[in-house]
Amino acid sequence: MDDPASPLDPGGHLAAAASDCVHCGFCLPACPTYQLWGEEMDSPRGRIHLMSQVLNGAPVTEQVMLHVDRCLGCMACVPACPSGVRYNELVEAARGWPEQAGTGDGAGQEHPGTPRSLRERAVRGAIFATFPYPKRLRALTGPLRAAQRARLDRLVQRGPAARYAPELAGSLRLAPRSGARQPRLPARIPARGERRAVVGMLTGCVQQVFFAGVNAATARVLATEGCDVIVPPGQGCCGALSLHSGRAAEAARFAERAIAEFERAGVDTIVVNSAGCGSAMKEFGGFFARAASTSPRPGADALAERAAGFSGRVRDFSEFLAELYERDGGPRAERHELAVNAAYHDACHLAHAQRIRRQPRDLLRGIPGLHLTEVADGGTCCGSAGVYNLVQPQAAAELGERKAAALRATGARLVVSANPGCSLQIAAALAADGGEPVAVAHIAEVLDASIRGKPLTALGVTPAE
Repeated sequence: MDDPASPLDPGGHLAAAASDCVHCGFCLPACPTYQLWGEEMDSPRGRIHLMSQVLNGAPVTEQVMLHVDRCLGCMACVPACPSGVRYNELVEAARGWPEQAGTGDGAGQEHPGTPRSLRERAVRGAIFATFPYPKRLRALTGPLRAAQRARLDRLVQRGPAARYAPELAGSLRLAPRSGARQPRLPARIPARGERRAVVGMLTGCVQQVFFAGVNAATARVLATEGCDVIVPPGQGCCGALSLHSGRAAEAARFAERAIAEFERAGVDTIVVNSAGCGSAMKEFGGFFARAASTSPRPGADALAERAAGFSGRVRDFSEFLAELYERDGGPRAERHELAVNAAYHDACHLAHAQRIRRQPRDLLRGIPGLHLTEVADGGTCCGSAGVYNLVQPQAAAELGERKAAALRATGARLVVSANPGCSLQIAAALAADGGEPVAVAHIAEVLDASIRGKPLTALGVTPAE
């Protein structure tokens, strides 16, 4: 790069990351948006080319942001890349460019970033003013349930809103059906039997409002396997939604709070049952280290060191159980039969970003009667991708249709996921295609049902006729 110290890249690390790309094309077949449209600029190497131009002084145009915003951030290109390009750092930074003043033109002159349209800013503003805040999100559940009871969520899919307000239509399509209200988890859930570990547990933001049952199942499984489970009451959003959407300052605030809360809890391991959250939390060390290298903020180096220690203690739910069993003699809790043909969906931020594929499959294969079927789509993104299915509803719907078709082809009656956004997206896609009912459940719910001897109907699996 000619100008590694451009205003958008004061430390030069983005230019260095972009220069690692040799434009070989190995990322093309791995990229879901390239599969959809076959457009070079909607592939990772095409987007890197656009980013490199901006870092060399080109303006941030609407066309640049069109292709950046179309990226799912699924990270499928990262394991496919022979050059080890840190694409996640590039796309997360680029998503924040419209809000940054001064792109630079290579001659010392700066010009403002191009903001997204008023509509796009309003949609993103509403999302990030609501979703990371459990109290605000919970306040919307009443109107949401009322809309569902009145079937407005179905009506809007066919009305003018589907054309003129696709983000609203997409949101109502994805919204989970109201279920039984779950009690708030206590601050400490004691281990059953001899204690094997003491772990902290992230309850999240969207997760604790819409997927409280998943959190409850996660805590029960951990406790049954001999873990004291600590649930810091002051925790909130971990910052994943903001980090992956390029809202760096916002992400830093959420992340710093999460780090402090779990430090006060004094736990050696933080267990996470949401793939996107776990991926972001494992990135905190690098995220704050990069911030410290370009910011004079007092205490930045100390915070980066704390963040690195925190990231090293984060484990996905499946990853943690696999490590516990390997270290301490295998599962303790008896598994009861769940006689079902199940398909496991690889959540992108678990399989591609965290490289966790074997552990969840091993856990499912340990359940008597459960037959695990592989999905023949190579782990392609379902279209959820954080807030992607809210801000890019048409592309997300197309990917959801493809995922539903791949899952239908397995003949599975139960789809298992490790990420709540994936569960919502897949359930909506399966419901929309008019096929036979297929249940979608989190892996913690499946393990919990097996351990507690619950019937398949507890997971939403309809009895076979």
